[in-house]
Amino acid sequence: MIYQGDSIRVEFVEDGIAELQFAAAGSVNKFDQKTLEEFSQALTKLANSNDLRGVIVTSAKPTFIVGADITEFLTLFADVEQTKVWVAKASRVFDQLEDLPVPTVAAVAGFALGGGCEATLACDYRVVDTSAVIGLPEVKLGLIPGFGGTMRLPRIIGPDNALELITTGKNNKPEDALKIGLIDAVVMPEKLREAALRMVKSAADGELDWRAKRQPKLEALKANDTELTMTFVTAKAMAAAQAGKHYPAPHAAIKAVEDGAKHGREEALKAENAAFVGLTQTDSCRAQVGIFMADQMVKGKAKKAAKQATKEIKRAAVLGAGIMGGGIAYQSAYKGVPVVMKDIRQEALDLGMAEASKILGKLVERGRMDHKKMAKVLSSITPTLLDDGVKGVDIVVEAVVENPDVKGKVLAQMESVVDDDTIIVSNTSTISIDRLAKNLKDPSRFCGMHFFNPVHKMPLVEVIRGEKTSDETVAAVVAYASRMGKTAIVVNDCPGFLVNRVLFPYLAGFAGMVDEGVDFAGIDKVMERQFGWPMGPAYLSDVVGIDTADHCTVVMADGFPSRMPRDTSSAIAKLASAERYGQKNGKGFYNYGVDKKGRPAKEKAPEVYEMLGIGDKQLDAEEIIARCMVPMVNECVRCLEEGIVASAAECDMALLYGLGFPPFRGGPFRYLETVGLENFIALADKYAHLGEMYQVTDGLREMAKSGKSYLAG
Repeated sequence: MIYQGDSIRVEFVEDGIAELQFAAAGSVNKFDQKTLEEFSQALTKLANSNDLRGVIVTSAKPTFIVGADITEFLTLFADVEQTKVWVAKASRVFDQLEDLPVPTVAAVAGFALGGGCEATLACDYRVVDTSAVIGLPEVKLGLIPGFGGTMRLPRIIGPDNALELITTGKNNKPEDALKIGLIDAVVMPEKLREAALRMVKSAADGELDWRAKRQPKLEALKANDTELTMTFVTAKAMAAAQAGKHYPAPHAAIKAVEDGAKHGREEALKAENAAFVGLTQTDSCRAQVGIFMADQMVKGKAKKAAKQATKEIKRAAVLGAGIMGGGIAYQSAYKGVPVVMKDIRQEALDLGMAEASKILGKLVERGRMDHKKMAKVLSSITPTLLDDGVKGVDIVVEAVVENPDVKGKVLAQMESVVDDDTIIVSNTSTISIDRLAKNLKDPSRFCGMHFFNPVHKMPLVEVIRGEKTSDETVAAVVAYASRMGKTAIVVNDCPGFLVNRVLFPYLAGFAGMVDEGVDFAGIDKVMERQFGWPMGPAYLSDVVGIDTADHCTVVMADGFPSRMPRDTSSAIAKLASAERYGQKNGKGFYNYGVDKKGRPAKEKAPEVYEMLGIGDKQLDAEEIIARCMVPMVNECVRCLEEGIVASAAECDMALLYGLGFPPFRGGPFRYLETVGLENFIALADKYAHLGEMYQVTDGLREMAKSGKSYLAG
């Protein structure tokens, strides 16, 4: 044994050939600070080993190395000087691997991401099996590669390919990695270790020129000035178009590669270190790392619930076969849970099947599915007009019209048909689960399961616990949502639940400005381009449906009459009364049609300006953002204080996945803490005269006074 640590062991496996194996105690290998220290110690031992002819780098796990230990980041990055020391020291460990006086071969199975990919880049050769996934996804955390990735990758696959991979964070399957020269060979899993040994021995015996393979990584980029200029101009234009101004990491990655292009390894690495440290101090990085941590927490809760579930969902039913019902049925069947789709009208069943077929057809067109799989998924959906068709299912998802009386009758009817242990859920977006539960004899097996449209694209499912919902029911529904490929967040019952409850104060803030004569298109422009929403509030209202939004104001007013009173003279109510329902009938705040090339198009509706009395009144961007966001954040705080949502992190993830909250802002609570609690309170107080939804809670004032954080722990 050459070296034995807690996460790494090194030993000779053949004459002169050593194996450096990552074997962490946990489920995966990752570069935490302790592992990096062990890595350095192991490489020092190897460098000083007598009779060493070659090294293979392997993993004792089914996957290679998933990257750095992100759980350490927020604490580590809080001290910029500490971060500078850490990244400089850590990145030089990979130089130790690259500088070993013998050939090195990485043998990769499963994921080699971030630092895991960078470890392979420091080797002379890379051989992978067919399960491998290789990439540098750091930009998704608001960062760039920090262990030499921006320096080595351009010298291995060329700057054009390297910049595309680094700035997009794209993962690569073996066939794609081989095409661009990122890897040297692909073998079947059972042949991986043998292939790595054969390759390193060939290099040690002089059959492969490993020194020539290594040398370009130590020097300046081999490209002339004109080529490099074109490369960087193109990359900057692509980053500006795709990432925009809110995501600094892709731009910093390009600068790091550019600054190091004409230098050898050490100077290029200094450029990378400087760019990396700068990014660690940005709000975008803190937000995106926070999202990763929150996502892991939410998924961990879902896994725990799945383990606790006493009932497995093997067969499902959906009641209501419209666009939503068809989408739910498709998602269940696509993920391997056969589903019965029930409706009272044949045309509705035809629409539901057509919706599923349309989604599958697009997958086939894009090469992501073959016709055989498409047929299999469609055959897993059984349309029926008969109540008896749902007998024997494990769960029934009610997705009929958003009317409490209609839903109540359908739920009661289904309870009389299905087995006594069948779980019944309602895909309602606003109606109280406790109210609907009164229609059932056994409310313990009933809860809400709120999907978002379009179902196959939106990752969130709100699982709404009613007063009498059992823990077993919640666990089984969360497990089913996870199996459907969704992120399930459990919330308690209230009007609008979590996502829609906090959305309506946001839309009310928007509507208040329009009612004062402010241009809705100007508001959309600010909220999209400056705040970062995928669509502004006017466009969002059109997409949701003006009639739907107007109906929901009734529900919210019933639940929160003083804070969210219904205003029949508001912009939303006026458009609904004029039957301007948004995208669904081609006219809302905007008019919808197609352009000359047949693509969907929207334009401002002049008649809406006249109808609503909108003139040329302008507000500055800061006021527009405040008047939209203060009510939303305040309502999020109330939901947390009332126990509607269990944690600030879960609220952040719900709005990210359910509404498209700008990821670079990290969610409403991350946004609140970035602004600063005291600053936010001062901002809200400035607009407190506009109504209760602008008035902060006593709990928020106390949090600010005591210096506490909603995201601590």
